Amino acid sequence: MALLHIVVVSSSSTSLSPSPSASFKSFTNRSQSLRRRSNNNNLTTFRCSSSSFSEKHHNNTNQPKSNDVTELPLFPLPLVLFPGAILPLQIFEFRYRIMMHTLLKSDLKFGIVYSDSISGSAAEIGCVGEVVKHERLVDDRFFLIVKGQERFRVTNLVRTKPYLVAEVTWLEDKPSGSEENNLDSLDSLADEVEVLMKEVIRLSNRLNGKVEKKEVDDLRRNQFPTPFSFFVGSTFEGAPREQQALLELEDTAARLKRERETLRNTLNYLTAASAVKDVFPSSS
Repeated sequence: MALLHIVVVSSSSTSLSPSPSASFKSFTNRSQSLRRRSNNNNLTTFRCSSSSFSEKHHNNTNQPKSNDVTELPLFPLPLVLFPGAILPLQIFEFRYRIMMHTLLKSDLKFGIVYSDSISGSAAEIGCVGEVVKHERLVDDRFFLIVKGQERFRVTNLVRTKPYLVAEVTWLEDKPSGSEENNLDSLDSLADEVEVLMKEVIRLSNRLNGKVEKKEVDDLRRNQFPTPFSFFVGSTFEGAPREQQALLELEDTAARLKRERETLRNTLNYLTAASAVKDVFPSSS
């Protein structure tokens, strides 16, 4: 399991980035670097180019349409969007500027799927991004503030030009066990994950020379276990394939347990690093 760099914004909202009212200028550097990250792991993927989509994703006119199937524009990116997370984007490619002009006339929603820049493949499971604020520049570029909504699975590729459009079905976490016992168990798991996150943040701040707070801010903010598990996953910045694995899980308990294990591994590493710093202060 990868060690993580956790990013938590201390504000009144649990989000990855500044609130929608923040200035667009502060998002430029991050949005320009979104096309870089990659890694290697076992994830369900499809190809991004029209010539390399897996056979099951090519348009099948004989495939029946159900009420649960929706057509959705897709935007492959080297990152993972979670439900509830806030993401700044800069749209500069011509095909996605076309997409934006179309979205501005409809519901301002599109699908974000994690794309591996080395293999050229994109994950089948992604998250809807809703444009909550946008600014159109004179050269037809767009600055966007996008908020994660529901998750989806790509079932069929409709077209690839000028931008990707696919048929998708919606994903929700599946309940397990009796509702009352399940909620109690999930609440306990979520509380345990929050404690570990606070310790990781405290030790990270200490190792980075930041002033330690007596008490780390409330991270859960009365969230139910499922949205909290998405929030935790959204803070695992720099580990997109681990984030994608968390996004794909359809069981809140399994997601929280995986996050707990990752946080424990990270905490063990930070504890050891902190001990070394105490013994050899000049090595920090």
